[in-house]
Amino acid sequence: MPYFIEVILPLAVPRTFTYAVNEAEYQFLRPGMRVAVPFGKNKLYTGMVKTLHQNPPLLYAAKEIDQILDDTPIVTPYQLQHWQWIAEYYMCTIGEVYKSALPSGLLLESETIISAQQGYSPDTGDLTDDEYLIYEALQNQSALKVQEVTAILNKKTILPILNRLISKNVISLQEAVSEKYKPKKIRYVRLQEEFLKEEQLNELLELLSRAQKQREVVMQYFQLQARDRNKPITHKALLEASGSTAATIKSLVDKNILEEYYIEEDRVSFTGSATAGFALSEKQQEAFLAIKAGFETHPVTLLHGITSSGKTEVYIKLIEEYISSGKQVLYLLPEIALTTQLVHRLTAYFGNKVAVFHSKYTNNERVEVWQQVLQGSDKAQVVIGARSALFLPFESLGLIVIDEEHEQTFKQQDPAPRYHARDAAIVLAHAYGAKVLLGSATPSIESYTNVQSGKYALVEMKERFGKVLPPEIVLIDLKDKYKRKQMTGHFSDTLTEAIAETLVLGKQVILFQNRRGFSPWVECMTCGHVPQCPQCDVSLTYYKYKNQLRCHYCAYHIAMPTHCHQCHSTDISTKGFGTEQIEQELKMLFPAKNSWRMDQDTTRGKHGYEKIIDAFKNREIDILVGTQMLAKGLHFDNVGMVGILNADNMLYQPDFRAFERAYQMMVQVAGRAGRKNDRGMVYIQTYNPLHNVIRQVTENDYEGMFREQLYERHNFKYPPYFRMVRIILKHKDYEKLKNGAMWLYNVLAQQLNIPVLGPEEPAISRIRNEYIRTIMVKIPLGAALGTTKRQIQKTLDSMDAIAQYRSIKVTVNADPY
Repeated sequence: MPYFIEVILPLAVPRTFTYAVNEAEYQFLRPGMRVAVPFGKNKLYTGMVKTLHQNPPLLYAAKEIDQILDDTPIVTPYQLQHWQWIAEYYMCTIGEVYKSALPSGLLLESETIISAQQGYSPDTGDLTDDEYLIYEALQNQSALKVQEVTAILNKKTILPILNRLISKNVISLQEAVSEKYKPKKIRYVRLQEEFLKEEQLNELLELLSRAQKQREVVMQYFQLQARDRNKPITHKALLEASGSTAATIKSLVDKNILEEYYIEEDRVSFTGSATAGFALSEKQQEAFLAIKAGFETHPVTLLHGITSSGKTEVYIKLIEEYISSGKQVLYLLPEIALTTQLVHRLTAYFGNKVAVFHSKYTNNERVEVWQQVLQGSDKAQVVIGARSALFLPFESLGLIVIDEEHEQTFKQQDPAPRYHARDAAIVLAHAYGAKVLLGSATPSIESYTNVQSGKYALVEMKERFGKVLPPEIVLIDLKDKYKRKQMTGHFSDTLTEAIAETLVLGKQVILFQNRRGFSPWVECMTCGHVPQCPQCDVSLTYYKYKNQLRCHYCAYHIAMPTHCHQCHSTDISTKGFGTEQIEQELKMLFPAKNSWRMDQDTTRGKHGYEKIIDAFKNREIDILVGTQMLAKGLHFDNVGMVGILNADNMLYQPDFRAFERAYQMMVQVAGRAGRKNDRGMVYIQTYNPLHNVIRQVTENDYEGMFREQLYERHNFKYPPYFRMVRIILKHKDYEKLKNGAMWLYNVLAQQLNIPVLGPEEPAISRIRNEYIRTIMVKIPLGAALGTTKRQIQKTLDSMDAIAQYRSIKVTVNADPY
């Protein structure tokens, strides 16, 4: 009787593949286990077992698996179901979901191993110099890896040389899979048991009387043991305490006096703090009880609490209840910058029950968290992470907290799966029977609509913690200030005076400018030429610190030109401004104060965010300039003032969410001010102080903004009344792309009885030498969503069958928020 398994491959292929197994393997394997399988030209991939069955494939002969990589499943049945839902809803392949979900430390690709053929002896002139070097290396060792051959020859293209050696029967190639994850082992030392008796100990010290250094190490060992109350002693601690060398300790090991042993240890561990306890205020207690009541009637509750109302403390008490009942909790955050601050607060309270999972952690660290969550370990009762933490293998998930749920960073843009973590988390929670708490000071219009329709429960916190008043908002009319010549750089006199006053009081200042770099573009004042990226349809951004122009899309860069490339004029001026320019102006305006900026360019390393946030918290930085990563729920006690340098940048974006996002961003940034005792100040510089959104921010009128935006969305067929699917087509040949996009639009418009818009050129119509066209499908709420998406997919498959359009790259983005 033949036995087969269905395997998901970590590739963008639209289906699973069938592989043959023997009876013993069939009995051993379970869905969720990894297997190494051959695919394509003898390449081995890490496949995931989806199902087991006894039906041979009809279109091809099933290959046999190479090896089984797990003893027990590392992915739960809930996860496999969830992956399937993400693939169908967000219109991508399950292979792409699998590749995105698993830490790359668990996705092993095979490595090519090169070994010598038996019985070959080279004749003179038979091999070239490069070929002989490889042959010679294989005489000294049994096998070589590709990287080792590259290093021996000091060349990047080695494939032709290897092919020639294969044809001359000198070498053979095999594929091998090796585990990337290695547990962290710490080396410990202990005294052999026989020397622990007193009479033996005196003999030992007598024995070492001539080896003074070894005797000192043994004496130091006893001191450490007495000090640390018989805790195990690490090799490193003994080295440091005795001031001796590794050779001395090795001599003691060789003499069988000391014994070395290894203990596996977690790469990341936390300790609690005895002073982290707190009691909820009256308003927080009310919200806490209201959330619990909401969970009794609704699976999802929205906590609409103004900035600094103390939402985090409510989350902590709620989490405490769930983990004490043996459930796991997932705490999702939109930014890695936020996790660093929150991890301190949660680990102080919960100690080593907290695990952290996001992309700045190493492969090995992420694999460890994965295993802890899968085993239901005490060390992973609360998982804090960015959107990828959603894919962890929870055993008993009880609660998902999604903080700052309105944030656009919860939506994955590239690569596929282009999922929205908030929506996918609600589906995941439903599978586990878990509850979801959405928290925000400025909820997304979709979530608030779900509250209005009775789908979600609503809890409101309208008062700041400690009865601190909301910040006072002052509008500065830039048009008027420029007219009266009351501007210094990009700072009005009002803003400069406010910063000076705040600093005199010993308070800190946050300034918000949602553009990085020095200037968004440079322009020749003689002929108006603006240097463009040769590969993308954008102007180059100027970075003064590096004195270069950079493209934010493809990283192309050139030195800052001294004269215009078009007319050779030397009159070149920078236009617009970014965080780098603001930082420079601050250093001129307040030379005695420490200014710093926080944007994508200054937070590249693993601890980039942490260093800046800690320095600001410890008051080493007086003025912090930042992009939107500053606007997310960071908590600083000493911020007296917040300045928004140009509110209009946010308002006039070609996006139906521009006004909603501008409102959210300004309210969130304003919320960083005056969080402890004093009322904070917020200064907003704008050319349009009478704009509706700016008035709504000043009056903190969320309801007004919500009603106005809902009316607009209804009129123009946008979410929440319509679901959207954006199809992006790319190709280097402009004509081919234009024809292909037109063909696709015509077919979709004929087949779907719903609005199809396009094909249009987006604002940036060329990136990395590829032209872009977009088609937008709007699906009304009443229409069958799944059926419509399947029809779109069918049309895309038939386009792929047309030879002339096959080379057009097509990406589908469902709910492109």
